[in-house]
Amino acid sequence: MTRLETLHTNLRAILGDAAELTEALGELTLHVPADAWTDTCRVLRDHAQLHFETCMDLCGVDYSAWKAPTYGADHVLYPRRFAVVLHLLSVSNNWRLRVRTFATDDELPVLASLVEVWPSVNWYEREAFDLFGIVFEGHPDLRRILTDYGFIGHPFRKDFPISGHVEMRYDAEQKRVIYQPVTIEPREVTPRVVRDDAYGIERY
Repeated sequence: MTRLETLHTNLRAILGDAAELTEALGELTLHVPADAWTDTCRVLRDHAQLHFETCMDLCGVDYSAWKAPTYGADHVLYPRRFAVVLHLLSVSNNWRLRVRTFATDDELPVLASLVEVWPSVNWYEREAFDLFGIVFEGHPDLRRILTDYGFIGHPFRKDFPISGHVEMRYDAEQKRVIYQPVTIEPREVTPRVVRDDAYGIERY
């Protein structure tokens, strides 16, 4: 039995049939309901046959642009818009696991914080809050970490304009930094490809 098969068997035995597992490209992904997020993560950390003592990464995902082509353009492939994804490492067992959950409210995505489970997620959760607007209940210091305090919106959301809402510059007369509406006109740059008339035609 391979290491991946052993991990799959252990997850099934410990979490039961409710454990939704998918395998792709030699990696396992565990899908967890939002209401079981914290409890499941504690089991993943504490159970000796799993023992994911290290959380390497936590990130937000906006699935609003993912469509299922077989069901038409308006059918959403994923159940909700916002998800949080963990990448876990078990040093003692030498295996990795991806864990994903979806926030149940697309307008105000809220999930329980995992800071008490893996303290290393502190800044990762702040980043997901800053860039995606995902709120982590119970986080000890949930505030922006990459954008400045006056930033409007969440720049990694699919509906956030590429040029943003405001721009910042230094005003020499006022001797301070000021905010103003964006002055850059959004435009799509399409590279011009120049080919001769006989491009692609064999020449003898």
